[in-house]
Amino acid sequence: MLQLLNLIGSELKPANDGEWLDQIEPATGEITGRLPRSKASDVDHAYAAAAQAFPTWSTTPVERRAACLRKLAQLISHNSAQLAEAESRDNGKPISLAQSVDIPRAEQNLAFFASAIEQFSSEAHIPAGPAHINYTHRKPIGVVGCISPWNLPLYLFTWKIAPALAAGNCVIAKPSEITPVTAWMLSQWVLEAGFPPGVLNIVHGLGPEVGQAIVSHPSIKAISFTGGTVTGAHIARTAGPMFKKMSLELGGKNPAIIFADCDFEKALQMTIRSSFANQGQICLCSSRILIEDSIYDRFRDALIEKVGRMQPNDPMLPETKMGAVVSLAHRDKIMGHIQSAQAEGATLLCGGSIADAPNARCEGGYFVQPTVFEDAGPECRINQEEVFGPVITLQRFHTEDEAVQLANSSPFGLACTIWTQHIGKAHRVAAGVESGIAWINCWLVRDLRTPFGGVKDSGVGREGGWNALQFFTEPQNVCISIT
Repeated sequence: MLQLLNLIGSELKPANDGEWLDQIEPATGEITGRLPRSKASDVDHAYAAAAQAFPTWSTTPVERRAACLRKLAQLISHNSAQLAEAESRDNGKPISLAQSVDIPRAEQNLAFFASAIEQFSSEAHIPAGPAHINYTHRKPIGVVGCISPWNLPLYLFTWKIAPALAAGNCVIAKPSEITPVTAWMLSQWVLEAGFPPGVLNIVHGLGPEVGQAIVSHPSIKAISFTGGTVTGAHIARTAGPMFKKMSLELGGKNPAIIFADCDFEKALQMTIRSSFANQGQICLCSSRILIEDSIYDRFRDALIEKVGRMQPNDPMLPETKMGAVVSLAHRDKIMGHIQSAQAEGATLLCGGSIADAPNARCEGGYFVQPTVFEDAGPECRINQEEVFGPVITLQRFHTEDEAVQLANSSPFGLACTIWTQHIGKAHRVAAGVESGIAWINCWLVRDLRTPFGGVKDSGVGREGGWNALQFFTEPQNVCISIT
């Protein structure tokens, strides 16, 4: 049985009080390992190690910091097969997805910020008169907390720690207790990559215990969190009065807007992918499919025909396109949303049930059929609350303005996709939709230089590129008299 450990300073160690949490494989329901159930005292020890390391790391030349990040990226690349297998077992996602998306993007995150920090420059302000020159000095914040979710474990873990470390901060990172394995594997390579002890600390445990201890710690200066909106609101209530910097990437209820002049087959195929990738457990997944009336019936029938043939399978098989959802509790939550939609009068077009186990190995696993509803009004719970599973609704619209109105009828505003071959319409709709990201005739394309985040209940702040490096630094204006 796998036994995970915390990384604190230079040591891999259990929780101070010796308590453990079970690690469960979603595809089988079996206990496959255990991880430390850390508490506030473990966070205190991690903080002490980070605070001790900060004076040296914050003044380490940029080139040296970048070299450590590149080395860690190389170690991910060299161990990509083992990491992909671990991610699939830990999360329930198809191993092909872990191989093609999760692990390569984790490597890219580290490599990108290694290069970005070498290009990150200060600003100078030359006045009209000759008396003074101002320049901006961006300093690392200090010790920061990075809390990452379970749906893209290593991918989003590195997405947070990479800019924080590149900017010269020391980090206390908490991976999800549901999917901790790849972060633990990474912890074994941190010192090998050249990071001094205490620069990166990884503390495992429950959100209300470890996460809360990080957020409420009086000396941790900033919190970067990706997760649910309810938890994000709690973090804001805790950290706000303490004047911590916060970046909160929260939930989504993302619309896919299908216009009649779309490339029909491309829109159909990509909408299925954007709806059901990773069992719908990506914050960027399309969950509300808005279809122009003139093609509604045709698009609905074609979508149902294809989705009806999709069946969850053993995530470890290379041909699998849909695996298990992440936990029993999450499966039950998804089924609760399905039952609620039916009670509110939505018409079930396909799915709606717990899926049969695909083989004997997965007999105890957590599988949900891909599910499609129509006739659910925009005010229904299924169109207002984030399900975070393989469940979508179809809604029809008649005009461009109605499409935008429907898209904006959710409290969330993370992402949208727009399918049209009319360039003017695409730009108008993108401008009208309240979202942090708008994809036109594509989905999940990421340029790491661009700002990433949402509006409304989807969070505050932006990650990616200069935005991330600016978040993890504090600007200081320096004014020099030259007379």
